[in-house]
Amino acid sequence: MRAIGGLMAVLAAGAAQAQAVDGKTARTLLFPATGAVVELLPQDFLPEDQAALLAAVGAQQPYYGAIAVSPDEGLMVEATVAAANYHETEAAERAALAGCEAKRQGATPCAVVALIRPEGWQAQPLQLSAAATEGFADYGRSGPRALAVSASTGLWGLGKGDSAADAAIADCAAKASPPAADCAVVIAD
Repeated sequence: MRAIGGLMAVLAAGAAQAQAVDGKTARTLLFPATGAVVELLPQDFLPEDQAALLAAVGAQQPYYGAIAVSPDEGLMVEATVAAANYHETEAAERAALAGCEAKRQGATPCAVVALIRPEGWQAQPLQLSAAATEGFADYGRSGPRALAVSASTGLWGLGKGDSAADAAIADCAAKASPPAADCAVVIAD
């Protein structure tokens, strides 16, 4: 009953990444690290064969991700950008759009045409990238420990010991150049 009460408190917290959860709760919320599903978004500028190709390629990317294309240029150009391995599709969408816009040659702004999520996805109060989910296997089950993520970069870090939270944030931040400024603890024991 205590675990159910803890899970209900986490669910009531609302948005993903809003509050740290413990490792036991995290284990119940995370999806397997492999297996991605692509949701093609409505658009009228990609032929069916290109949409099918997009879905096949997207399914090979780690979740959470998004694919943006330049409508005037089609699929097979440098402006087609996949951003993958984020902690939510919204951050991946922003990254894919920014990458596409930087390379776009056409007049029409880039559009997100696909979202990449874990198999069986449904909204959870904690979502981790495929890489962070895989790395959670090293989180452990005893002693002080923490896992921090960067929403803007999709990076993550682990920390253990008396300063676990600080170590996790430092590990996360150090993986980006320049260091990620938005690393925050999402799992802590």
